[in-house]
Amino acid sequence: MASRFLLFSLFTSLLLSFSLAEVHFSEIRSDDRQIIPFDEFGFTHFGRLELNVTNIHLSNPNPDLDRSKIGFFLCTFDSWLHVTNQLEDGEITCALQSDLVKPVLTFKDLIKDQTSLSKTLTQNDADQYTLVFANCLTSLKVSMDVKSAMYNLDKGGKVRDYLSAGKTMLPRVYYLLSLIYFVLAGVWIYVLYKKRLTVYRIHFFMLAVVILKTMNLLCEAEDKSYIKRTGYAHGWDVLFYIFSFLKGISLFTLIVLIGTGWSFLKPYLQGKEKKVLMIVIPLQVVANIAQVVIDENGPYEQDWVTWKQVFLLVDVVCCCAVLFPIVWSIKNLREAARTDGKAAVNLMKLTLFRQYYIVVICYIYFTRVVVYALETITSYKYLWTSVVAGELATLAFYVFTGYKFKPEAHNPYFVVDDEEEEAAAEALKLEDEFEL
Repeated sequence: MASRFLLFSLFTSLLLSFSLAEVHFSEIRSDDRQIIPFDEFGFTHFGRLELNVTNIHLSNPNPDLDRSKIGFFLCTFDSWLHVTNQLEDGEITCALQSDLVKPVLTFKDLIKDQTSLSKTLTQNDADQYTLVFANCLTSLKVSMDVKSAMYNLDKGGKVRDYLSAGKTMLPRVYYLLSLIYFVLAGVWIYVLYKKRLTVYRIHFFMLAVVILKTMNLLCEAEDKSYIKRTGYAHGWDVLFYIFSFLKGISLFTLIVLIGTGWSFLKPYLQGKEKKVLMIVIPLQVVANIAQVVIDENGPYEQDWVTWKQVFLLVDVVCCCAVLFPIVWSIKNLREAARTDGKAAVNLMKLTLFRQYYIVVICYIYFTRVVVYALETITSYKYLWTSVVAGELATLAFYVFTGYKFKPEAHNPYFVVDDEEEEAAAEALKLEDEFEL
């Protein structure tokens, strides 16, 4: 029962992941797992699978082995639920025996001294499928090199599309988003030039973040475009990882710097704020490295699930860490408001940082929940909508941050009269009941 649950969990974790489908090369060495998931792909009615398995080696060379219980098959998520039930109920002893899966090839086709198999499968049933390897022979270890290519053809059967049916729109989506961020960077440069007398250092840092985001989206668009046409990224994946790395670190650093009030409230960082930066930046490095390992290795690796969990943990820690400086700023502003006689100024600052605190929480947590929900419940044909939702939320966060912390020629924090000061002082008396 435990092993059945493990197989189900492993298969589910693959189907809920958002990895690319393209031409994959995988190396399996002395592996005795019963189920090894490989690639996930959304087929149209004109789908193809090309599978080449070479350097096949079995730990038990006995010719009497039932090699029909070793092989590859395609399976949808719904079908796998029923296959799991069949295994638990004893209706079948191997997933390859189920009539709910689409067999691709089995090792029974291996003849003496043969070490390679290949198969081209036409897939006319449109759906989201996962290529899975099954080894139903106990204690048998398998070594092999696997090359898989899944693609869809146009109606004329001439043009190949190596992107899954639900992601074929991604190149255009990323090109459009990169153009939007390019315009946003131009607008920000104009604002900085126009308000150049009141520009702080952090405003230039904000410009750098927008430029890195633009380059990240442009490289991702090129990456997906080449994969769509050829199945390979042609080096654009390297640039994508580099700019993703720089963008991720710079964005979290920006949130921490704004949260501490650097360049707005004070031109320096306190010891505890420096410690947050020293924690967040290395963790972001680890998170980015983990993401690269996950994307490059694929679900067939034995430690793939572990890496997924490590990345999730690091991501949560980073998200929590960036909130502390904002909380500290709010606390310091409340205390200063009672002692320095500038109640109105501090009330305005307090309101601003509270708004930013709420927006950061919504961006970090609620956006992730919405994107995950869309990936889970959306039809495989429209998986690109989850990307759009996440990117639009990011764009809204960038615009909000720029608008709220833009350079001001007449800073409203310092233009108050006596009536406003008295009203603010009364308002701050009610602030004692406020809790984050």
